[in-house]
Amino acid sequence: MILPIYIYGQPVLREVAEEIDIENYPNLDELIENMFETMHAASGIGLAAPQIGLAERIFVVDLSPLEEDMPELADFKKVFINAEIVEEDGDKVAMEEGCLSIPGIHEEVKRPSRIRIIYDDEQGVEHDEVYTDFQARVIQHEYDHIEGIMFVDHISPLRRRMNRTKLQNMQKGVVRCDYRFKTV
Repeated sequence: MILPIYIYGQPVLREVAEEIDIENYPNLDELIENMFETMHAASGIGLAAPQIGLAERIFVVDLSPLEEDMPELADFKKVFINAEIVEEDGDKVAMEEGCLSIPGIHEEVKRPSRIRIIYDDEQGVEHDEVYTDFQARVIQHEYDHIEGIMFVDHISPLRRRMNRTKLQNMQKGVVRCDYRFKTV
């Protein structure tokens, strides 16, 4: 089922998400399926639970749509539950980012090029993995969502001021995008 994506201004996007009990979570498989379906319908490559109104520590990433330009991403489709980034290092690299919860705004964000993350998959198996470059960037972006952080929090004060009107309009419910969404 395609769910509405919560837009900038929704309070849940600023909450630090709660850990989930994988073994006792009702319909976890259905939630994960709905998150992937919602993300794909909006042409996204990542989606966190707060973006669908749930303050829970789960996000999904599917980088396979980018395989034509980056063949190494062809099979990168993962579920991250109760994730914790435990290391960030490497050069801070600037790259343009956008977000399904902030439609129409794309800005350059500097992020560490390497991370180590501990998370559970949908079967409850714990993973301790290192990611670099684009994979690290996307994971950091989605991880920020479960920490109540949005990519516009990382941009320069000047760029934030330049986007102020657009962000204020989103908070008022003035949004244009091609997917289901929910405003305040």
